[in-house]
Amino acid sequence: MAEAILGDHDQYSCSICLDLLNDPVTIPCGHSYCTSCINECWNTKEHKGTYKCPQCRHAFNSKPPLNRNTILAEIMEKLRLGTKLHVSEAAQSLAGPGEIACDFCAGEVFKAVKSCLECRASYCETHVHPHYNVPALKKHKLVKATVMPICSKHDKLLEVYCRTDQVCVCMHCLMDDHKGHDTVPSTTERDEKQMKLADNQTKVKQTIQAKEKDLQKMKMDIASHSDSAKEAVKNSTRVFTELAKFIEKRSTEVIGKIKAQEKADLDQGAKLQEKLKGEITELKKREGVLETLLQTDDNIHFLQNYETVSSSSGSNGFQSHSFKPCCSYTDVSKLVCELKERLETVFNQEINETFRKDIYSDESLVVDSPGSACWKGIPSEMEPVTDDDECGGSSTLTFNIKIGDKVYVKPSVKTPKYLWGSVNHKSIGTVINVQGETVTVDFPEQEG
Repeated sequence: MAEAILGDHDQYSCSICLDLLNDPVTIPCGHSYCTSCINECWNTKEHKGTYKCPQCRHAFNSKPPLNRNTILAEIMEKLRLGTKLHVSEAAQSLAGPGEIACDFCAGEVFKAVKSCLECRASYCETHVHPHYNVPALKKHKLVKATVMPICSKHDKLLEVYCRTDQVCVCMHCLMDDHKGHDTVPSTTERDEKQMKLADNQTKVKQTIQAKEKDLQKMKMDIASHSDSAKEAVKNSTRVFTELAKFIEKRSTEVIGKIKAQEKADLDQGAKLQEKLKGEITELKKREGVLETLLQTDDNIHFLQNYETVSSSSGSNGFQSHSFKPCCSYTDVSKLVCELKERLETVFNQEINETFRKDIYSDESLVVDSPGSACWKGIPSEMEPVTDDDECGGSSTLTFNIKIGDKVYVKPSVKTPKYLWGSVNHKSIGTVINVQGETVTVDFPEQEG
């Protein structure tokens, strides 16, 4: 049990003397200290009349009661016993490079575990014990093994902070270089700066929490956006499949109607042709009769048959016939082509515009024109041209670039982001193609 406790040695140290708790007491905030350490802390001039926990800085209106922690006291006794049993083992830890060495070891130098601010020396587990047992040494301030903060000029311990020069100094420095400066004990300055650092730490934690919330929200937004894209792909696939089936069905219907109408028209044409052939045959017969009568030499025969032949020889009894189909297949082809163009317009302009509308404000455009190929511009540098503009007016319209628009570089633009090339302020071009983020503009004066 003692060995398990020994493993948590620092956990049972007094934060004031940094030694194992001696006669431990617990104050209302829950922290424990040596009875003598907390009393001495609260009785110093700096803390006279104020009662704060040295660790959490919790302030009390009056001096709180110091309740002896019996369980903790028993643990300390076991820990001290365990420490004594393991001194010889711990003392075998030699000081390595960069570690604090014991100032009292002869021969093999062992690693220091404590440093005394009064003696200005560091001690291993073996040589530190007099500070626990000798009454005069028990009053010394022990800290974790550290390099002694010594004044390079006076060879004294640095224990005062000069606020004027913002450096740590010794007591002798107060009499010469730092005489008359604003100075305080290092512990006082540490307490104030520690409170500021604690506030900064709180703010940093709050900022981290806010950033983590932003990150979480961003992850949710990205996931939602991804789900939306997947749903759009799913719906688009379904709609395009239905559209393809619809177009195929309508195509079959239209082609069937064209063929049916063609058959009806051809049947009608065939009937008309047969009728015309019959009329032509009848007329040829009449022509033969007329030819025979005209060729006769018998005047009496000619005169007796004239009225009969004359009344039946005309063509007034035959109607005029012409082929008139019910519809024009040219009109059907035109309507199909118009449908194709409408679909292309929807895909090339409206759908692509949906993808481009959020990037026009930041992205650049590549404008190609004869004589100034790959001229680059950004939408904010371009303006639409109206009839007034061609007469010298100025446009303030907000627009989305589309095929057929006349555009030019705004007069307010001194130097385009991607320079002029062969284009200038007077160059007026017509948008002849919009594909993705590329706009092709025809500048007539730049042709060739």
